[in-house]
Amino acid sequence: MRYRRANIPGGTYFFTVNLEERDRTTLVDHVDSLRASLREVMARRPFSIDAVVILPDHLHALWTLPVNDCDYPTRWALLKAGFSRRIPREERCKPSRVSKGERSIWQRRYWEHLVRDELDYGRHVDYIHFNPVKHGYVGRASDWPYSSIHRYIAAGTLSSDWGGDVRIRGGYGFGER
Repeated sequence: MRYRRANIPGGTYFFTVNLEERDRTTLVDHVDSLRASLREVMARRPFSIDAVVILPDHLHALWTLPVNDCDYPTRWALLKAGFSRRIPREERCKPSRVSKGERSIWQRRYWEHLVRDELDYGRHVDYIHFNPVKHGYVGRASDWPYSSIHRYIAAGTLSSDWGGDVRIRGGYGFGER
């Protein structure tokens, strides 16, 4: 089955990519393998990572592709495959996956959204950076180690207390409860 996707060369896209087993912590347990796979894909098929957060069982990313390129599906396939080859076989494998010679690390599909304008872009960057707080992993976004927020703070784009401290404020923000 072919999925309808927005294919805009040079576009900026927001992605949510999940593990098959949402109760695992595979992504943070093997974050160095994920980073190595990402570097390998970027070397073969360049693009820019505008924002990213890696959580135990899923990740969010904002990518901008080169001007004449809209092939993010191949990039995700390469990233998922490269990561899967680098880590030990610890996942429970469904018979449908075994019969196809696949591992059961990643959900087959992922969510993508074509970013429409600067406001949409900013909202997705904020969503990415606040996600560890939303999920209760930390009280402040800057306390999560696997986030591009640290690059934004180093560049002076965001302050280290951006998003506040949910422990003080008593809420999550961004429409999340």
